[in-house]
Amino acid sequence: MDKPTHLIEFETMVLGRHIYLNTPRSRGGDGRLDRSAYIVLSRILMEGPMSIGQLSDAFGLDASTLNRQTAAMLRAGLVERIPDPEGGIARKFRVTAEGERRLDTHRAESVRGLEKVVADWTPEEVAAFATYLKRFNAGIEHLDGRPWPRP
Repeated sequence: MDKPTHLIEFETMVLGRHIYLNTPRSRGGDGRLDRSAYIVLSRILMEGPMSIGQLSDAFGLDASTLNRQTAAMLRAGLVERIPDPEGGIARKFRVTAEGERRLDTHRAESVRGLEKVVADWTPEEVAAFATYLKRFNAGIEHLDGRPWPRP
């Protein structure tokens, strides 16, 4: 690990492991969201109703993967299919009130966990880390050609 980029690669791998192990996940009927539902619901709430094709473009995933994910979310009552509000042929997915409630709950649990991790950081350190993380993600999105909408 003689370059800073080697350390970034290693630390992002470890971060991915920690996030996977410590993120609230679906366990039986406790109402928690799995990772894919959390991400898809977040995207639909940011952009508004989206079709399978739009989701495929946004995530760079094949339609069959998204069909499986959205079917599970439909069964769970997290999304609903609606006609395209702009009059297009493809039906779109919209987040239900239950989907939004569960997303908000999941996000609040995640934020509480992050607040524990940075409890001994100064507010300036937390803000600087958030700025660098946003810049890092934006760099990935720029190379990938799939920017993530931000508030």
